[in-house]
Amino acid sequence: MFRLSSFCSVALGLALPCLAPVHLRADGDKDNHPESVRPIPPPGVEVPAADAARLTAGIEALGKDIAALEKDLAKKPALLALLPDVVIYHKAVQWALTYGEFHKPAEIAAADQLLATGQARAQSLRQGETPWTRQTGPVVRGYRSRIDGSVQPFGLVIPAGYDFDHPRPTRLDFWFHGRGETLSELSFLLGREKATGPIAPEGAIVLHPYGRYSCANKFAGEIDTFEALAKAKQDYRIDDDRLLVRGFSMGGAAAWHFAVHYADRWCAAQPGAGFSETPDFLRVYQGETLTPTPWQKTLWHWYDCTDWAVNVSNLPLVAYSGEIDKQKQAADVMEAALAKEKIRLVHLIGPGMAHQTDPASAAEIERRLTAIADRGIDRVPRKVRLVTWTLRYPTLHWVRADALASHWAESRIEAEWNPANWVAVTTSGVTAFSLDFAPGRCPLDPVGSPVVKIDGQTVAVPGVLSDRSWQVSFVRQDRAWKVAGAPAAGEGTGLVKRHGLQGPIDDAFMDAFLMVEPTGTPLNATVGAWAKGEQAHAREHWRKQFRGLAPVKKDTEITEADLASHNLVLWGDPRSNAVLARIADRLPIRWTEQGIVVGDRTFDSGKHALVMIYPNPLSPDHYIVINSGFTYREYDYLNNARQVAKLPDWAIIDLTQPVTTQDPGGVPVAGFFGEHWELK
Repeated sequence: MFRLSSFCSVALGLALPCLAPVHLRADGDKDNHPESVRPIPPPGVEVPAADAARLTAGIEALGKDIAALEKDLAKKPALLALLPDVVIYHKAVQWALTYGEFHKPAEIAAADQLLATGQARAQSLRQGETPWTRQTGPVVRGYRSRIDGSVQPFGLVIPAGYDFDHPRPTRLDFWFHGRGETLSELSFLLGREKATGPIAPEGAIVLHPYGRYSCANKFAGEIDTFEALAKAKQDYRIDDDRLLVRGFSMGGAAAWHFAVHYADRWCAAQPGAGFSETPDFLRVYQGETLTPTPWQKTLWHWYDCTDWAVNVSNLPLVAYSGEIDKQKQAADVMEAALAKEKIRLVHLIGPGMAHQTDPASAAEIERRLTAIADRGIDRVPRKVRLVTWTLRYPTLHWVRADALASHWAESRIEAEWNPANWVAVTTSGVTAFSLDFAPGRCPLDPVGSPVVKIDGQTVAVPGVLSDRSWQVSFVRQDRAWKVAGAPAAGEGTGLVKRHGLQGPIDDAFMDAFLMVEPTGTPLNATVGAWAKGEQAHAREHWRKQFRGLAPVKKDTEITEADLASHNLVLWGDPRSNAVLARIADRLPIRWTEQGIVVGDRTFDSGKHALVMIYPNPLSPDHYIVINSGFTYREYDYLNNARQVAKLPDWAIIDLTQPVTTQDPGGVPVAGFFGEHWELK
């Protein structure tokens, strides 16, 4: 039996999805006190000396095999690309032992089997054999991330009967896992090696991202999804027109996020429970009274899915909630946000269910999703409605925003093509955009030129090309729209915020970064000690929360290749850090021995430090970050909805105030740069 929501509701049942032994908590008032924060991940169990010695020997043996393989396979790139499938086993056991992340005695015994599997894969790889790449059922894989060079695991479930020799394009469902405070690489591998998981669509591949631990697949966890998919595509023929994003609890939050921010990548989305925005969820679920700074409130627009709701107008979406689950709030607020856009949400509600689902409704979910997947994505929808708040997410189908009037203000493009050879576009908050149809995809008449009207103005445009592609960029100047030349507006026309170079600070850690350690004498002992402490904190917590070792080089060792390929995180001040010294006079905020100058305000350099993101003057396609890692801290680890950016493009840090579980010191002033990276 099931009942309906305001549109259509069905009891969805999968039981509470778990990929591995996980540590779930009912986050209550005890987690609302920044002064008393429990550690995440929590401390592990004690490992007996004999077990530690045995595992150490196994880790060392597998490590030697990996090093030898890396050398031996240097001239065999196809096999070398599979080395992460071995390294994931070594890393899982080594990190669990080194960092005290065995959370159950049973995991200690199971670690031997993981090392044995790693050894077996290493031996096969040495012989040029890769049996796990032709394995059906559950299989764990790995890839090396471009962000920090770390090896990250992911799970796959390959359907029985998959034809490895003559594969056909296959549907793939992502399943995002729930919150797991003890979900180390080791426990993830143990779960994914044997478990099919809570979903098993007939004939489909299921990809289980590790998602960089327990960050609700945001930031580096967001990029993990696409890197895992890219690796899977090397060995399996995956149908890009039949990708689905699904999850429950924290995984449901991830599904909401991917649905609204990447709505044109999937043929369907199916979030269950979770959270879809920050302030109301924390009030309802966590019982927390929020007091955000103005910039923190602004930054909620990054991951608050309610603000991006209209993007799913071209994406089939089926939501689920248990009737008495507090996390039903996520779908309720999305239902209201979608209703404002005149979109009716299919919200399936399990009667009497708390944070779980029942089997009868699982069949209904699969029935709906199968029908949607059979159709696949409409790559050229007649009407596209795009909303964005940042150029990190500029594209929806054949429409791309290229420049905004102001970041973190709502910006919209609605575009519609018509077989009568016209395109109508309306905009708000956008100063440049493109219409882009891939070869073979443009539905307009190749004879003559289309009629394009933008905000009521007719703009002359070139015609469709003979391969049925069409790409035209537009820029607004003097209140009028005109065709822009290539490259797209905003590129090659001076310093401007654009896709991949728009801030805020946390954006730098979603691509390749390199931390630059100072070797010089700091401006003063206070600044030097604070910067040293913050660097250590950033490195430690990158490992804990994003499961990689942050790459580090000394300022005197930075090469032109480093500049050309990385966002540089510069620690220290213009005296202590040689790279910062090279660019200090080219930044909009001046930092000297006398003071830090922000517009008409000056802050004492003996008591303050600068935190900032900015295009690198030595490599303008990359960022420099000054004195910051990712900007949320220990208190925010206690609830995934808190894990959002906490500092904007720049901030002054008052070093007379203590470093806390929420802040790197006092923050008397902070702000966003303008669209040309100017101080405003």
